[in-house]
Amino acid sequence: MDCRISLQGADTLALQGAILVYKGARDVFASWHEATVRKGTAPQLGPALPLSTMFLKSLAEGLGSNLRTELLPPNVLVRTPDTLVWWTPATSRRMFFSLFDVDLGPFSGRSFPHPALVFRVSGRELRIRAISQSKRPDATTPLLVAPYYNTQENGLVCQGSMRSPDGPFVNAMTAWEDAFFASEFTHLWGGGRMCRHKHGVSGLWKAVEGAKVFPVRLLANARQTLQQFVGRDHD
Repeated sequence: MDCRISLQGADTLALQGAILVYKGARDVFASWHEATVRKGTAPQLGPALPLSTMFLKSLAEGLGSNLRTELLPPNVLVRTPDTLVWWTPATSRRMFFSLFDVDLGPFSGRSFPHPALVFRVSGRELRIRAISQSKRPDATTPLLVAPYYNTQENGLVCQGSMRSPDGPFVNAMTAWEDAFFASEFTHLWGGGRMCRHKHGVSGLWKAVEGAKVFPVRLLANARQTLQQFVGRDHD
Protein backbone atom coordinates (compact mmCIF):
# COMPACT_ATOMS: atom_id res chain seq x y z
CA MET A 1 0.00 0.00 0.00
CA ASP A 2 1.47 3.33 -1.09
CA CYS A 3 1.05 5.98 1.63
CA ARG A 4 2.50 8.83 -0.35
CA ILE A 5 0.87 11.57 -2.38
CA SER A 6 2.25 14.02 -4.91
CA LEU A 7 0.93 17.57 -5.12
CA GLN A 8 1.19 19.53 -8.32
CA GLY A 9 4.44 21.43 -8.31
CA ALA A 10 5.51 20.00 -4.92
CA ASP A 11 7.61 17.16 -3.53
CA THR A 12 6.18 13.72 -2.92
CA LEU A 13 4.70 13.63 0.59
CA ALA A 14 4.85 10.61 2.90
CA LEU A 15 2.41 9.86 5.71
CA GLN A 16 3.85 10.89 9.08
CA GLY A 17 0.93 10.58 11.46
CA ALA A 18 -2.58 11.68 12.34
CA ILE A 19 -4.32 14.05 14.73
CA LEU A 20 -7.37 12.53 16.42
CA VAL A 21 -9.99 14.80 17.94
CA TYR A 22 -12.22 13.63 20.79
CA LYS A 23 -15.33 15.57 21.82
CA GLY A 24 -17.55 15.09 24.82
CA ALA A 25 -20.50 17.01 26.19
CA ARG A 26 -18.29 19.87 27.36
CA ASP A 27 -14.66 19.13 26.54
CA VAL A 28 -12.59 18.67 23.39
CA PHE A 29 -9.24 16.85 23.32
CA ALA A 30 -6.78 16.25 20.47
CA SER A 31 -3.80 13.92 20.33
CA TRP A 32 -1.00 13.18 17.90
CA HIS A 33 -0.31 9.62 16.71
CA GLU A 34 2.81 8.76 14.73
CA ALA A 35 2.23 6.41 11.82
CA THR A 36 4.11 3.19 11.16
CA VAL A 37 4.03 2.28 7.49
CA ARG A 38 5.02 -1.19 6.27
CA LYS A 39 4.93 -2.15 2.61
CA GLY A 40 1.81 -4.06 1.66
CA THR A 41 -0.06 -3.37 4.90
CA ALA A 42 -2.31 -0.61 6.16
CA PRO A 43 -0.62 2.14 8.20
CA GLN A 44 -0.68 1.65 11.97
CA LEU A 45 -1.10 4.56 14.37
CA GLY A 46 1.08 4.71 17.46
CA PRO A 47 0.10 5.68 21.01
CA ALA A 48 -1.42 9.07 21.73
CA LEU A 49 1.03 11.90 22.36
CA PRO A 50 0.11 15.36 23.66
CA LEU A 51 0.10 18.19 21.13
CA SER A 52 2.61 20.94 21.76
CA THR A 53 2.22 24.59 20.80
CA MET A 54 5.41 24.36 18.77
CA PHE A 55 4.05 21.37 16.82
CA LEU A 56 0.77 23.14 16.02
CA LYS A 57 2.64 26.26 14.88
CA SER A 58 4.86 24.15 12.63
CA LEU A 59 1.82 22.35 11.22
CA ALA A 60 0.00 25.61 10.51
CA GLU A 61 3.05 27.04 8.74
CA GLY A 62 3.37 23.89 6.68
CA LEU A 63 -0.25 23.93 5.60
CA GLY A 64 0.18 27.49 4.41
CA SER A 65 3.48 26.91 2.62
CA ASN A 66 1.85 26.81 -0.81
CA LEU A 67 0.77 30.45 -0.54
CA ARG A 68 3.08 32.24 -2.94
CA THR A 69 4.73 35.52 -2.07
CA GLU A 70 3.03 38.08 -4.27
CA LEU A 71 2.31 41.78 -4.54
CA LEU A 72 -1.35 42.40 -3.79
CA PRO A 73 -3.31 44.86 -5.93
CA PRO A 74 -5.00 47.70 -4.01
CA ASN A 75 -8.50 46.21 -4.33
CA VAL A 76 -7.58 43.07 -2.32
CA LEU A 77 -9.01 43.21 1.21
CA VAL A 78 -8.09 39.79 2.64
CA ARG A 79 -5.69 37.08 1.46
CA THR A 80 -5.17 33.73 3.25
CA PRO A 81 -4.27 30.27 1.89
CA ASP A 82 -7.95 29.41 1.41
CA THR A 83 -9.80 32.75 1.20
CA LEU A 84 -9.60 35.82 -0.99
CA VAL A 85 -11.74 38.95 -0.54
CA TRP A 86 -11.67 41.95 -2.85
CA TRP A 87 -13.85 44.87 -3.87
CA THR A 88 -14.79 46.47 -7.18
CA PRO A 89 -15.97 50.06 -7.76
CA ALA A 90 -19.37 50.89 -9.18
CA THR A 91 -19.45 50.34 -12.93
CA SER A 92 -21.63 49.26 -15.84
CA ARG A 93 -21.71 45.68 -17.12
CA ARG A 94 -23.81 43.60 -19.44
CA MET A 95 -26.14 41.05 -17.86
CA PHE A 96 -27.66 37.95 -19.38
CA PHE A 97 -31.06 36.60 -18.42
CA SER A 98 -32.97 33.50 -19.41
CA LEU A 99 -35.06 34.10 -22.52
CA PHE A 100 -37.84 32.26 -20.69
CA ASP A 101 -37.91 35.01 -18.03
CA VAL A 102 -40.98 37.05 -18.95
CA ASP A 103 -39.78 40.13 -17.06
CA LEU A 104 -36.04 40.23 -17.77
CA GLY A 105 -35.59 37.96 -20.80
CA PRO A 106 -36.19 40.89 -23.22
CA PHE A 107 -33.39 42.84 -21.46
CA SER A 108 -30.74 40.09 -21.77
CA GLY A 109 -27.39 41.31 -23.07
CA ARG A 110 -28.04 44.97 -22.27
CA SER A 111 -25.88 47.22 -20.10
CA PHE A 112 -26.80 47.85 -16.47
CA PRO A 113 -25.16 49.98 -13.77
CA HIS A 114 -23.89 48.05 -10.74
CA PRO A 115 -23.05 49.20 -7.22
CA ALA A 116 -19.62 48.78 -5.71
CA LEU A 117 -19.27 45.11 -4.77
CA VAL A 118 -17.31 42.88 -2.39
CA PHE A 119 -16.42 39.38 -3.57
CA ARG A 120 -15.35 36.53 -1.27
CA VAL A 121 -13.95 33.25 -2.59
CA SER A 122 -13.30 30.42 -0.12
CA GLY A 123 -12.09 27.31 -1.88
CA ARG A 124 -14.53 27.19 -4.78
CA GLU A 125 -17.37 28.94 -2.95
CA LEU A 126 -18.32 32.44 -4.07
CA ARG A 127 -20.16 35.04 -2.00
CA ILE A 128 -20.96 38.62 -2.94
CA ARG A 129 -22.09 41.77 -1.15
CA ALA A 130 -22.73 45.38 -2.19
CA ILE A 131 -21.52 48.60 -0.53
CA SER A 132 -23.03 52.06 -0.70
CA GLN A 133 -19.92 54.04 -1.69
CA SER A 134 -17.50 53.40 -4.51
CA LYS A 135 -14.40 53.44 -2.34
CA ARG A 136 -12.30 50.86 -0.50
CA PRO A 137 -14.29 49.58 2.51
CA ASP A 138 -12.84 49.07 5.97
CA ALA A 139 -13.68 46.60 8.74
CA THR A 140 -16.66 48.61 9.98
CA THR A 141 -18.23 49.30 6.58
CA PRO A 142 -21.88 48.14 6.59
CA LEU A 143 -22.70 45.76 3.75
CA LEU A 144 -25.78 45.57 1.55
CA VAL A 145 -27.47 42.63 -0.12
CA ALA A 146 -26.27 42.09 -3.69
CA PRO A 147 -29.59 41.99 -5.60
CA TYR A 148 -28.82 39.30 -8.16
CA TYR A 149 -30.62 36.23 -9.39
CA ASN A 150 -28.77 32.99 -8.49
CA THR A 151 -27.67 34.62 -5.21
CA GLN A 152 -29.04 34.11 -1.71
CA GLU A 153 -29.73 36.88 0.78
CA ASN A 154 -26.62 35.75 2.70
CA GLY A 155 -24.48 36.38 -0.39
CA LEU A 156 -23.88 32.78 -1.47
CA VAL A 157 -23.85 32.38 -5.25
CA CYS A 158 -25.38 29.36 -6.97
CA GLN A 159 -22.71 28.76 -9.61
CA GLY A 160 -24.60 26.19 -11.65
CA SER A 161 -23.00 26.07 -15.12
CA MET A 162 -20.82 29.09 -14.34
CA ARG A 163 -17.26 28.57 -15.58
CA SER A 164 -15.60 29.20 -12.24
CA PRO A 165 -11.81 29.46 -11.77
CA ASP A 166 -10.03 26.84 -9.68
CA GLY A 167 -9.80 28.71 -6.39
CA PRO A 168 -9.00 31.85 -4.36
CA PHE A 169 -6.04 33.12 -6.36
CA VAL A 170 -5.21 36.78 -6.85
CA ASN A 171 -4.58 36.31 -10.56
CA ALA A 172 -8.08 34.78 -10.89
CA MET A 173 -10.06 37.74 -9.50
CA THR A 174 -11.01 39.09 -12.91
CA ALA A 175 -11.89 35.57 -14.05
CA TRP A 176 -14.27 35.20 -11.09
CA GLU A 177 -15.94 38.52 -11.89
CA ASP A 178 -16.23 37.69 -15.59
CA ALA A 179 -17.62 34.23 -14.81
CA PHE A 180 -20.26 35.70 -12.51
CA PHE A 181 -21.46 38.39 -14.90
CA ALA A 182 -21.17 36.26 -18.05
CA SER A 183 -23.36 33.54 -16.53
CA GLU A 184 -27.08 33.45 -17.13
CA PHE A 185 -29.11 34.96 -14.29
CA THR A 186 -32.05 32.60 -14.14
CA HIS A 187 -33.91 32.57 -10.82
CA LEU A 188 -34.39 33.87 -7.32
CA TRP A 189 -32.63 31.57 -4.87
CA GLY A 190 -33.94 31.34 -1.33
CA GLY A 191 -36.06 33.78 0.63
CA GLY A 192 -35.35 37.03 2.40
CA ARG A 193 -35.37 40.62 1.29
CA MET A 194 -33.12 40.99 -1.74
CA CYS A 195 -33.79 44.69 -2.42
CA ARG A 196 -36.09 47.61 -1.57
CA HIS A 197 -37.71 48.00 -4.98
CA LYS A 198 -41.48 47.53 -4.73
CA HIS A 199 -41.43 45.05 -7.62
CA GLY A 200 -38.50 43.03 -6.31
CA VAL A 201 -35.30 42.04 -8.10
CA SER A 202 -36.79 41.90 -11.59
CA GLY A 203 -38.42 45.30 -11.13
CA LEU A 204 -35.12 46.74 -9.90
CA TRP A 205 -33.10 45.64 -12.93
CA LYS A 206 -35.81 46.74 -15.35
CA ALA A 207 -35.81 50.16 -13.70
CA VAL A 208 -32.03 50.70 -13.86
CA GLU A 209 -31.36 49.33 -17.36
CA GLY A 210 -29.42 51.91 -19.33
CA ALA A 211 -28.94 54.25 -16.35
CA LYS A 212 -25.51 55.72 -15.58
CA VAL A 213 -25.56 55.28 -11.79
CA PHE A 214 -27.00 52.49 -9.66
CA PRO A 215 -29.48 53.80 -7.03
CA VAL A 216 -27.99 52.37 -3.83
CA ARG A 217 -31.04 53.55 -1.86
CA LEU A 218 -32.84 50.54 -3.36
CA LEU A 219 -30.43 48.04 -1.79
CA ALA A 220 -31.43 46.06 1.30
CA ASN A 221 -29.37 46.11 4.50
CA ALA A 222 -27.34 42.91 4.90
CA ARG A 223 -27.11 43.50 8.68
CA GLN A 224 -23.42 42.73 8.47
CA THR A 225 -20.11 44.59 8.46
CA LEU A 226 -17.14 43.76 6.28
CA GLN A 227 -15.37 42.31 9.34
CA GLN A 228 -18.27 39.94 9.95
CA PHE A 229 -18.40 38.97 6.28
CA VAL A 230 -14.72 38.01 6.09
CA GLY A 231 -14.09 36.92 9.66
CA ARG A 232 -16.59 34.17 10.34
CA ASP A 233 -17.89 30.93 8.90
CA HIS A 234 -21.14 31.06 6.96
CA ASP A 235 -24.19 28.88 7.02
